[in-house]
Amino acid sequence: MPKAPQNTTPQRGPPAAAPRLREDLAAWYRANQRRLPWRDSPSLYKTVVSEFMLQQTQVATVLPYFARWLEKFPDFRELAAASEAQVLKMWEGLGYYRRARLLHALAKELVKSQKPPSTVDGWLELPGIGPYTAAAISSIAFGVPSAVVDGNVVRVLARLLGESRRFRDGSEAAKHFTPAAQMLLNANNPGDHNQAMMELGATVCIRRKPLCHACPFFKHCLAVARGEAEKLPRFAGKHLTQAKVKRLWVERNGALLLHRMPAGSRRLAKVCELPNATALHNAVIERKPFTVKRRTITTQTFVESIHRATFPPGAMDPAETNPGEFLWATPKRLERLTLSGPHRRWINALRQSGLK
Repeated sequence: MPKAPQNTTPQRGPPAAAPRLREDLAAWYRANQRRLPWRDSPSLYKTVVSEFMLQQTQVATVLPYFARWLEKFPDFRELAAASEAQVLKMWEGLGYYRRARLLHALAKELVKSQKPPSTVDGWLELPGIGPYTAAAISSIAFGVPSAVVDGNVVRVLARLLGESRRFRDGSEAAKHFTPAAQMLLNANNPGDHNQAMMELGATVCIRRKPLCHACPFFKHCLAVARGEAEKLPRFAGKHLTQAKVKRLWVERNGALLLHRMPAGSRRLAKVCELPNATALHNAVIERKPFTVKRRTITTQTFVESIHRATFPPGAMDPAETNPGEFLWATPKRLERLTLSGPHRRWINALRQSGLK
């Protein structure tokens, strides 16, 4: 791990070195900021959409979604007028679909009010807006001096301040570092400062093998001085669990049977997936799966075995008895439906392989 120069005595970051840190960060950001579509010809709408998409999702993943979204829904009014099905379809593959629904609801509220709020408290009253998002939007779009503290900023500040405390989770860490972030904030240009802090954490002060010699805070960083940058911040270990799910592959006349999740589902409301075997009691299921897939959602790994299945003669068609929950999807209809990202990829790959 890179060490601070021997003739350099690191200071304890804010407040002692805050003015110099702000200047160095601003100079670094001017020279190194990535060119991102929400920074080109910035607007409130671009800022809001990007902040929703970037929650728990990397920039590289968001970029193509952002471009398609702006083409389909160029402003709040167009987004508010869209159906939920259209919104979910455009979000397909980004995961955490609740974000799409909340962004849709937010657009409706903003169109109804005709004038967006310009304060942190005003944004906090709107759907899908928490402390981080409120600070990001208000500082970037309105110049409000409110510091953002996301995972990237937590990492930067934990190392800069040499904070060795072990945090329960990201929320606890964000709350802990908010006063320091606010003290360090450049109140004259809070939007660029906040983006610079997040950029620094995303590109230089990265989780593993941080590029300490390229960091504008290098001479002031206590973690560098102690040789422990890669060890910070510290979090309590996550308890990972595993669940096994038996999925069914049922075809009829070229159509594939899908299960649409109920509207009240916590994660995938109204999103389609291959049916769970427990929901189709009258299906004849092949004992041996033809493939096994895995995906992880937060702290739970799902091991999903996919089995061929048929319905015996005279069996009730689930799409007829429960049309709101089950449906037959031809290849053309399949393209129009919203599927979870993993199931879309699995189905496409399996069909291309011919299930051999």
